[in-house]
Amino acid sequence: MQIATKANKSKSRGEGLTSRSAAGTMISRGTMLAIVAVAMLMMLPQEAAARMAFEKLTDYDFAGTTYYSVKNLSLYECQGWCREEADCQAAAFSFVVNPLSPSQETHCQLQNDSSAANPSAAPQRSANMYYMVKLQLRSENVCHRPWSFERVPNKIIRGLDNALIYTSTKEACLSACLNEKRFICRSVEYDYNNMKCVLSDSDRRSSGQFVQLVDAQGTDYFENLCLKPTQACKNTRSFANARMGVSEEKVAQYVGLHYYTDKELQVTSESACRLACEIESEFLCRSFLYLGQPQGAQYNCRLYHLDHKTLPDGPSTYLNHERPLIDHGEPIGQYFENQCEKSAANSNSNSPPGTLDKIDTLPVSLDTIEDPNLTNMTRNDVNCDKTGTCYDVSVHCKDTRIAVQVRTNKPFNGRIYALGRSETCNIDVINSDAFRLDLTMAGQDCNTQSVTGVYSNTVVLQHHSVVMTKADKIYKVKCTYDMSSKNITFGMMPIRDPEMIHINSSPEAPPPRIRILDTRQREVETVRIGDRLNFRIEIPEDTPYGIFARSCVAMAKDARTSFKIIDDDGCPTDPTIFPGFTADGNALQSTYEAFRFTESYGVIFQCNVKYCLGPCDPAVCEWNMESFESLGRRRRRSIESPSNETKSEDHMNISQEILVLDFGDEKREFFKADPSTDFSKDKTVTIIEPCPTKTSVLALAVTCALMILLYISTLFCYYMKKWMQPHKIVA
Repeated sequence: MQIATKANKSKSRGEGLTSRSAAGTMISRGTMLAIVAVAMLMMLPQEAAARMAFEKLTDYDFAGTTYYSVKNLSLYECQGWCREEADCQAAAFSFVVNPLSPSQETHCQLQNDSSAANPSAAPQRSANMYYMVKLQLRSENVCHRPWSFERVPNKIIRGLDNALIYTSTKEACLSACLNEKRFICRSVEYDYNNMKCVLSDSDRRSSGQFVQLVDAQGTDYFENLCLKPTQACKNTRSFANARMGVSEEKVAQYVGLHYYTDKELQVTSESACRLACEIESEFLCRSFLYLGQPQGAQYNCRLYHLDHKTLPDGPSTYLNHERPLIDHGEPIGQYFENQCEKSAANSNSNSPPGTLDKIDTLPVSLDTIEDPNLTNMTRNDVNCDKTGTCYDVSVHCKDTRIAVQVRTNKPFNGRIYALGRSETCNIDVINSDAFRLDLTMAGQDCNTQSVTGVYSNTVVLQHHSVVMTKADKIYKVKCTYDMSSKNITFGMMPIRDPEMIHINSSPEAPPPRIRILDTRQREVETVRIGDRLNFRIEIPEDTPYGIFARSCVAMAKDARTSFKIIDDDGCPTDPTIFPGFTADGNALQSTYEAFRFTESYGVIFQCNVKYCLGPCDPAVCEWNMESFESLGRRRRRSIESPSNETKSEDHMNISQEILVLDFGDEKREFFKADPSTDFSKDKTVTIIEPCPTKTSVLALAVTCALMILLYISTLFCYYMKKWMQPHKIVA
């Protein structure tokens, strides 16, 4: 129904485009181009949405939480209920044979939690049990059948592999089987530990070669049950009596009691029952039981999706079976199983149409034609393949990602992805000679591994969209981050491994420096007490590291007096004198007012600086009952384990000197360096100026005021004395 609905939608959508085209004479050329562009985008292939499907296990059971239980349902009713219930994760369907009837009494259990999704969970053997697990597969080829795959835990078939790919989940592996176009995928093996997915056009029933399931802990075997009836065998398909060293009567009796009947029919002959099994489309019919000529309205043909190869114990199942309590001694019928004959090319070339695969090549071979222009040097280069394509792979270590840059000598078509994360961490490359894959360092998207500051991943350069071949390249990339002040070297050396090239990159931790800027962001040469200055600790911008500062001390030049401005936790001891650090890109900065010590004009700042991978988290500080942040401790990253913390006491101390003079001081005396003080190991900047202090200015003002007052008083006394003298009278 879903396919028909989508087809109708596509048809109506196409009619809408046609009607718009017919009205094209009424619209502008630009509108027509827009409509054509939209139509082309709609025609581009898109990733298939996830569809519900089921996997089935025969005579196995997993632990789970049952939230609903009901009896006497059919197998398909039980599975249908789980399909409709959003909470249902698995359905356990079991039936008990009543030896007195004989008949089957069924029991359906719906589970909202199942350990079947846990690769390390061990299934339990359970007689007459079908365990169905709900899946989400990204494929348009999910069939409308009760289940799409038969699962056999901890088993594999040796050899007979057609394609090897790496997928992050089992569901992605099963989807790849359904989406395979180059050959008919009949079976899948998925290794949960190494995330290896093996596709094969053979299964347990393939003929002409030795096929046997062998134990493989951590790897499950799956058989594709979405095949068409004509695709059930690689070659000719036929039905015959099961040849397994057990009498046909005993096998038929067991089948009649212990096989769950998928479909019952009334037919006129054994050939009609055979034909019904051959053309059955609702499920993949593996066997049938013909009960003889019909009697009344009773059904005499039973169809099954099982055969003896589906059972965990194989032919031994029939040998250990005991007869029911009520046995009339009459033959129960004739049992026939699906059998795959040898290749028609070796027997009969006139086989009926539709009985052979359209693609009968094993294994799949891609383009292996060597470039005639290859030289011996190119052939022996580990970075070149047999097609003449050479790869220049470089690694750039960033703070939150590892950038893998690839350049080729000829256009490359294919994909680049992280091994085991081909769906969540990949880039499709179309005819390009330069491309890049960014590997995230956090989360599981790219599955980057980290141990003590070393981040590593494995990158695959693959020509084909699904299949990995010998022409593909695998690179082991690694970034080493130094959290201490020690410098490390950078280098990339491809090392020949069986099928892997190692590329290591170690970005050097850059040395920090201190700069003192004025309000115009210029490096100052002279300052006054009280000037607003910007104290900065800087590292280059193009580095994955961040820095944090703590244990900062302001010292007098004679080293007799010191004042801790930033404590060991990265918090300021007195924010009114020296506030905490804030981030400015990769730099730390603090704006303060210039100060000096009483007995010394020279002030030396010294800070302990360490590194973080990426920005550092600020410290939470308190001052006068208020909380604020200061960048003085390392960032706590979820991708770093406790072992990533630098256990060494290595650190980098940086210092800078500033001399602040009062007004009236002779600055010539302070230009001379004190030979007793050795700052050769630190970068020292001396900034001096004889500056008037507030006290000297106030004293000058008071002196001037007193002089003016004295002058006014003198004038006042002079004129008063002159005015008080008696005037002479002239006769």
